[in-house]
Amino acid sequence: MIGNKPALAEFRLLFGDETEDYGAALQRHYETGAPANWQATHISAYATSHPWEDWAETWAHYLHIVDTTEMAAAFGVRLNPAVDTTGELRTRIDFDPYTVASVDELFDRWVPLASLINNLNRAVGQHDAYPFVLTPVIVGKLGFIRNVAREAGAVQWTVPGPAGPIPINSPQQ
Repeated sequence: MIGNKPALAEFRLLFGDETEDYGAALQRHYETGAPANWQATHISAYATSHPWEDWAETWAHYLHIVDTTEMAAAFGVRLNPAVDTTGELRTRIDFDPYTVASVDELFDRWVPLASLINNLNRAVGQHDAYPFVLTPVIVGKLGFIRNVAREAGAVQWTVPGPAGPIPINSPQQ
């Protein structure tokens, strides 16, 4: 998806030099663990092990966020919590997350939705479903992934169904 394209320079700026020896990087990670401040720049401790792992972990979170938001939109989720005196948690999930104009538009709705999901889990004695911290650096990485995905979005994604392929997304041109 990036190869020798102009996006490679931005990838390296955000995720690091992917030519670093993968085996040595993993060995170092398993011996020493993640850096003390990893939460500021990486979605998970494992993402600190190598730029490809950072890329993969960040992609996984992007897909979790988009898929969960898409499901919330399918259910017509509207949030207007009585405990929200500032309006920061009010939102309507009534859009296609695959076609948002910017990653900010996605996160303006994701943060209230993730808060709801986490609070529902807590109400039934469970751990947070989305216990991750989305710092500006991580949001920048997620935005890069969104852009790469949109660029690759000219492909129509389908899954086989009983009556043939079912469109998963139809990017707006």
